[in-house]
Amino acid sequence: MDSTATDRFDTSRFEAGRNRLASLAYRLLGSAADAEDAVQDAFLHWQAADRQLIKVPEAWLTKVVTNLCLDRLRSAQARRERAVGAWLPEPLLDGDPMLGPADTFEQREAVSLAVLTLMERLSPVERGVYVLREAFSHSHAEIAEILDITESVSQQHLHRARHRITAVRPSAGEVDPVSARRIVEEFLDAASSGRTERLVALLTDDATAIADSNGAGAAKTLLRYDNPQRIAALARAGFQPTPVKRRLAGGTPAIHYELVNGAPAIIFVIGDQVVGAVTFDITGGRIATVRGIAAPTRLARLTAAWRQHDPDTPLVTQW
Repeated sequence: MDSTATDRFDTSRFEAGRNRLASLAYRLLGSAADAEDAVQDAFLHWQAADRQLIKVPEAWLTKVVTNLCLDRLRSAQARRERAVGAWLPEPLLDGDPMLGPADTFEQREAVSLAVLTLMERLSPVERGVYVLREAFSHSHAEIAEILDITESVSQQHLHRARHRITAVRPSAGEVDPVSARRIVEEFLDAASSGRTERLVALLTDDATAIADSNGAGAAKTLLRYDNPQRIAALARAGFQPTPVKRRLAGGTPAIHYELVNGAPAIIFVIGDQVVGAVTFDITGGRIATVRGIAAPTRLARLTAAWRQHDPDTPLVTQW
């Protein structure tokens, strides 16, 4: 095989695994744009390497992508951008290949916005071990090789990572999809009609609402509300239609029910542009967390996926 044919063959081998690598990078970074950059950097490493010496390309590329992502997490710039309390993961529409494996509850849970947010509490190595083990089922021997640590250290990191996540978010198990949709529709109806008491009844006693500041660029601060009455007031004010809101939004959005990172969500769409997403964590038949994302930089991939999507009839068309 001549060099040109070899290069084409090797490029094809890389492209065959691109979605898996992008899924790994997204779970490590919580950002689709950063994940795409990491995968592209890995491709440059792949092109520059002596590929005849690479015995298992998938393992080699997994190691390269993982360590590129961990280097990004360790950087001073990333630490500033991702300060706890000032950062939300990038939401992805269900079915996006970047979400990666979803065969088990653990795999789906590991890519939820709730867990991606909580992973900000982990060290980069803890995050790497957690993702490689929980989402991709790598053995501790494989993780040790990828991260240049021992198996026992890998086990210790996994134990700490699981503890730090479950201490804040005890797993509530799978949520019935029919019930989840009903609860979200009730929330939207109550918010749109201004029924504060009904909104409060739909929320858990310790419910939390988190939103990026105003959707202008990459939000640097988050708005946080921890009282059900305040959350209900916020939802009532935010969801009631007014001419001013339509003018600021640039039109009348259609509001659709969808699944985002495995969780129930409502998507605000004007034309073919997603202008906002609100996701819900539901436990015990009530809403525990509401996340609002409107920053255009966080909605770019969601918009691209939406343009290829065949949505159901919108819940609301006049707002």
